[in-house]
Amino acid sequence: MDDPLLPALRDVVGTAHLLVDPDLRAPHEVDWTGRFRGSARAVVRPASTEQVAAVLRACAEHTATVVVQGGNTGLVGGGVPRPAPDADDAHHGVGRDVVLLTTRLDRLDDVDEASGSVAVGAGATLAAVRAHVAPHGLDVGVDLASRDSATIGGMVATDAGGTRVVAHGPMHDQVLGLEAVLADGRVLTSWLDAAVKDTAGYALPRLLVGSEGTLAVVTRVRLRLRRPPTDRVVAVLGCRDVAAAVGLLAPVRRAAGTALQACELVLRAGIDLVVGTTGATDPVPGAGVALLLELAGDDGPEPLLARLAALDGPPGLEAIVVGADEGDRRRLWAVRERHTEAVATLGVPHKLDVAVPLVRLAELLERVGPAVAAVAPDATVHLWGHAAEGNVHVNVVGPAADDDAADDAVLALVGRLGGTISAEHGVGRAKVDHLHHTRDAASIAVMRAVKQALDPDGRLGPGVLLADSP
Repeated sequence: MDDPLLPALRDVVGTAHLLVDPDLRAPHEVDWTGRFRGSARAVVRPASTEQVAAVLRACAEHTATVVVQGGNTGLVGGGVPRPAPDADDAHHGVGRDVVLLTTRLDRLDDVDEASGSVAVGAGATLAAVRAHVAPHGLDVGVDLASRDSATIGGMVATDAGGTRVVAHGPMHDQVLGLEAVLADGRVLTSWLDAAVKDTAGYALPRLLVGSEGTLAVVTRVRLRLRRPPTDRVVAVLGCRDVAAAVGLLAPVRRAAGTALQACELVLRAGIDLVVGTTGATDPVPGAGVALLLELAGDDGPEPLLARLAALDGPPGLEAIVVGADEGDRRRLWAVRERHTEAVATLGVPHKLDVAVPLVRLAELLERVGPAVAAVAPDATVHLWGHAAEGNVHVNVVGPAADDDAADDAVLALVGRLGGTISAEHGVGRAKVDHLHHTRDAASIAVMRAVKQALDPDGRLGPGVLLADSP
């Protein structure tokens, strides 16, 4: 049977940008991990805010649900369509959700040096924006290992954090304004160029940051830019064990002060895996845990090295390896940034991005393994993360994609420790049933009320962040 929605979408974007062939849809129907898969009704690629609005109006007219996708680097299933609804549709590969791909929304406006900002399309990659603003001596405050693929819109949707949060905060601290389209096709335009000091009503841009494509489709973003320091030093601190590494966090903050740009944690098992699968160099052989620090300033490397020297001697610190030139810095960072790549060689991972108060960080790191082993004794667990924020990426390999026992155990543990089930990757589809570990009933009810107000028919991101209503 012909789908009456398809001609309407084709009229908006043209034949070349409406993907209905199964082979063309396929890359957009599975997430980066391979764990979350679905079937799309179609994939549509609008090139402007006006086209996005027209696509959403057509979908509303034909009662179609919409999943927004950027670079498809998400890890919790929020950017892929749901499985086909029944056996017949599954056999024919016809899904319920239209995937709205934002990658053609890649416009880069001129840099506004007076305000230190730039407006960019939601589909522009982080790497493209950084290259665009670099000639002006500016940079984006958030950095990710997936910078070549991750889009600004996706980073806004998940309130991405990355490795620079300790210095500049997560994505919401970089967003000065945005433009977005509601589910019925109405466009919110007055927030894109709003003044830095603007208290005229509810802060709608902040509401949309972290909303995971469930409230509106972000089309353009005005980013706050940062002037990067001229000098950088990277150091890897080899620590005896988890307790020693966590115990170093306070001394590191005192010694580094405002020069601290990144503070990352990796464990021995992860280092060995990265070295064995990628050929990276182990900077601290024998250390049970490593902290990777980046310090930056404008007065040469010597003051930065002096700050590191002040750390020499705390209990449990076994080695300090320093990289001051670009090549050494890249080699040291590889031990941290290639963890995701290395774990992917083991199989399809269950990725749980969690955070706890720093006073509970050592406890979390020590209890995760036993918690997983109790329900999935054959699973392999790898842990790493952003130590300064108590943010740990829990990767469990072994259980089937639809076996949530390990997920349940880890997220329940995080809840008991007073933490959050999502520190920067979002809730997506993976953790909708666990939101109660982090948010009280009143907060969830308010979220549902906001969703009802902005998307009363539930067309955007069905099943993402909030479980479908009965």
